[in-house]
Amino acid sequence: MTTSLTRTRRVVAVTVATLAAAVGVAACASSSNGAGGGSKTIDLVAYSVPKPAYDALGTAFAKTAAGKGVSVQASYGPSGSQSKAVAAGQTADYVAFSTEPDLTKLVPSKVDASWNSGPTKGLVSDSVVVIVVRKGNPLHITGWDDLTKDGVKIVTPDPASSGSAKWNILAAYSHVTATGGTQSAAQTYLKSFFGHVVSRASSGSDAMKQFLAGTGNVLISYEDEAIAARQAGESVDYVVPDQTILIQNPAAVTKGASQAAKDFLTFAESAQGQQIFISKGFRPVLDGVQVGTVEGANDPSNPFPTPTTLVTIDQLGGWSKVNDEFFGDNGIVTKIESSS
Repeated sequence: MTTSLTRTRRVVAVTVATLAAAVGVAACASSSNGAGGGSKTIDLVAYSVPKPAYDALGTAFAKTAAGKGVSVQASYGPSGSQSKAVAAGQTADYVAFSTEPDLTKLVPSKVDASWNSGPTKGLVSDSVVVIVVRKGNPLHITGWDDLTKDGVKIVTPDPASSGSAKWNILAAYSHVTATGGTQSAAQTYLKSFFGHVVSRASSGSDAMKQFLAGTGNVLISYEDEAIAARQAGESVDYVVPDQTILIQNPAAVTKGASQAAKDFLTFAESAQGQQIFISKGFRPVLDGVQVGTVEGANDPSNPFPTPTTLVTIDQLGGWSKVNDEFFGDNGIVTKIESSS
């Protein structure tokens, strides 16, 4: 069982690639889901990785009293791109992003400032950054230091569009400082790390697709996405590094969202909703939620091992500091990428 890891919790303009998927069941009218008659539709705009979880959540929600007659229409894509799309006017009742800044960009224009005042502080799922390898781990990867050896070809998303990419980069950097290394040494490691990157996909999901199609021999990814790939029968393994970072994924309803959308968020944050996230490889945000067995995990009976050192965004100074220090115009990563 995990207790949300003891609660130590996680530029260019691009054409938004979205995948519209009908999730849940459109059934008879229910006046409890908002004013007016007819079935209700929740427009969900989310980053790409949690699609399996939201598919399952939509189906389960439709079977509840609050979800009767409700369908979920979902759009998925890179976290940063999805946030920009909503800011530009894309219809959304419920938004879910990889990183907090992608959500706070919508405050207060689209999302109320109190979005993170609830019991889960606006978070619906946790994960950690892992290293995905080919079946059997032919390169014998055990941790971050192995990624800068000869022959390693890394796939990781582009931080310009992907929240997953930011988590990956911060995990790679902080593994040095977490073990006593200096910031200078961590930057040197990042330069070497980027020297082995052979592909920068637009999203975490696209990075996984590229890796499964044969690009590179190492993928930096969410633990939940590695588990989901194995659940889908993909021939990959993954390593949870001794030092990694806690990924914290926020969600919120938009201003003027229907009662159905609010109920859906409440369901996602509930013990039942968290069980669904767990089944798809996410770590829960609620203390005391029974984890049980998770298919596809390295050890299904103990699916979420606690790393030796788990770094949090707060320990790095918070997202405002991190975004500027690493991904701003003069940020560490921006300079490394421009020089490579």
